[in-house]
Amino acid sequence: MILNIETSTTNCSVSIADKGQLIVLKELNSKEYSHAEQLHLFIEEVIEEAGIHKEDLSAIAVSKGPGSYTGLRIGVSAAKGLCFALDLPLISVSTLQAMAKQVKAVDDELIVSLLDARRDEVYMSAYDSEFNVKSPVEAKVIESDSFDRFKDVSKVYFIGPGAEKCERISQMQNAIYLKEAVPSAREMVFLSWNKFQKDDFEDVAYFEPFYLKDFVVTTKKKKTA
Repeated sequence: MILNIETSTTNCSVSIADKGQLIVLKELNSKEYSHAEQLHLFIEEVIEEAGIHKEDLSAIAVSKGPGSYTGLRIGVSAAKGLCFALDLPLISVSTLQAMAKQVKAVDDELIVSLLDARRDEVYMSAYDSEFNVKSPVEAKVIESDSFDRFKDVSKVYFIGPGAEKCERISQMQNAIYLKEAVPSAREMVFLSWNKFQKDDFEDVAYFEPFYLKDFVVTTKKKKTA
């Protein structure tokens, strides 16, 4: 039994899976970023609905980013707390790779996962139909020719909150935009089980989310007389 936690965007999402099979999913996609209020409640609810106890869990998996700085901190802190309390291993799952699994692509098609960043920038990574990485995670400013390298692919699925920027700016003719999709603990299930079988665990004490970019604190300018 693995508990999966996803808090990298507006979607607060928790699931429990047994040997890679989804048992329970609880999530709320809110622009108010209700993770701090909802996450621990969701964890308790999925454990209860699965008919198990915390002690029955074999590992805790968390979406590692990139994404919202605050959201990632909340998810990773909760995951670490459970790992320490229950003496369980910690598994990290790529946020963009998990989101890509929402698309059923075929050969010669590409999946580009996109999370919204500042202005015309996105966090992105590209995957083939088997979810192998074709373009590593990067922060990218979207321009009209940003994805010309993919123009010979038969079909490109742009998925995630950053897809709207691409549709607005990019001129690709072979693109399908899945703008409503958000990362979910549902798609984490297979990836976390795969890592569990390989004993691919993180150091609980030292693990940090993959922010990709430094967190910038902004302050309001003081009004001048």
